[in-house]
Amino acid sequence: MGRIVVSENITLDGVVEDPTGEESSERGGWISAAGDEDRAAWAALMLDEARAAQALLLGRRSDEWFAARWPSRSGEWADRLNSMPKSVVSAGHRQPKWNNATVLDGEVATTVAELKRTVDGDIVVYGSARLVHALMDSELVDELRLTVYPVVLGAGRRLFSATGGRTPLQLVENRTLGRNLLFLRYTR
Repeated sequence: MGRIVVSENITLDGVVEDPTGEESSERGGWISAAGDEDRAAWAALMLDEARAAQALLLGRRSDEWFAARWPSRSGEWADRLNSMPKSVVSAGHRQPKWNNATVLDGEVATTVAELKRTVDGDIVVYGSARLVHALMDSELVDELRLTVYPVVLGAGRRLFSATGGRTPLQLVENRTLGRNLLFLRYTR
């Protein structure tokens, strides 16, 4: 049985919107708060995560974002992400943009629950804030992996918005990445 693992870059105040600044949001580009040592440690963590994952689960906009950048990249991390099976959740979006991807048709909770039954291992969600909200509300998220960046934005799309109820979590890992990033891992 698969496990839904949400892996997000997040600010101290919970913002996940436009970390690279490529979406032209007013407060975008906050990932640059990390130094070279931080980025190297984060990249090593992400490579390990990709090696262990069996599939990716993305929303439409995240599928488009990755598809515009990752197929032209090389190296072990890019090779792993590009070759991995991907499922894209999208209303009305019938043609995924990234390679080796299929669109999940139907209601999110039902289709993702079925995906969990068919994949043996971790199904990692990158970006996809709206999808994460739906997965959290449907109690389908098994683990949260948060890389916290040392910046406060005060506004922007947050990972946790108004939800359907309380979600108890248990901290199973915390560690520093580089000099300034904090990695937190929670399970239900």
